Amino acid sequence: MTASESSGSVVRRILLGSQLRRLRESRGITREAAGYSIRASESKISRMELGRVSFKARDIEDLLTLYGVTDETERAALLGLAREANVAGWWHSYGDVLPGWFQTYVGLEGAASHIACYEVQFVHGLLQTEGYAQAVVTRGQPHACDTEVERRVALRMERQKLLVSERAPEFHVVLDEAALRRPYGGPEVMRGQLRHLLAVSEQSNVILQVMPFSFGGHAGESGAFTMLRFPESDLPDVVYLEQLTGALYLDKRDEVVQYERVMERMGADSLSPAKSRDLLRALLQNT
Repeated sequence: MTASESSGSVVRRILLGSQLRRLRESRGITREAAGYSIRASESKISRMELGRVSFKARDIEDLLTLYGVTDETERAALLGLAREANVAGWWHSYGDVLPGWFQTYVGLEGAASHIACYEVQFVHGLLQTEGYAQAVVTRGQPHACDTEVERRVALRMERQKLLVSERAPEFHVVLDEAALRRPYGGPEVMRGQLRHLLAVSEQSNVILQVMPFSFGGHAGESGAFTMLRFPESDLPDVVYLEQLTGALYLDKRDEVVQYERVMERMGADSLSPAKSRDLLRALLQNT
């Protein structure tokens, strides 16, 4: 199984969930009634429609009958989508160190055609060197054993293969200057990280900009965020907001638009990619 196939399963799960929701709403059926028809709770229907659980063929068949979908071609297409949505992602092998709420993000990240993000605390995970990632994980998980740290770092390195894959997304990252000046792992690790950023910034699919201290206050006042866009027209853009013990996924258009505007302003106000590289070189000389 390729990474794109396993990542695509997350997208298919969300697509199927949204189609089930539209069918239910078009018939005026409540989530409670839909849950009763498959011997489940209202909350399970909600999780299914959000694409956050796997699907049983029997449940889909019963729901399609309840929603009046009798055309065999349409039923077969939706059941096929359910089978594809249940494909386990490559990241499931890291389930021992990967929180359930982050698994959805890894799948969406792998399926995105465009990723835009702002980071303030540290370098984005897709751009971290192994040494830097180890320092970040160790700082964030002070009680983790060596094996757990190694597993978390390995997961991060596996995610990074996305940027050089055949279907690599466009990746636009704005790093606050604080992320570049905050030391993780000592001078040699930081030098390696800065050199890596310089190299990655030359990739044709990567736009790396730095928001300098000299600019003062800026549009990213609410903190770090990531925006994901997908090639599937039926799938809305998603804003991902990570928290200490969970995450928020925003897909309402009016909310997403606000983050799009913030990202546009930050792109305009940050240093250009060329000047950002100049700053990286200056920091490298002084580290």
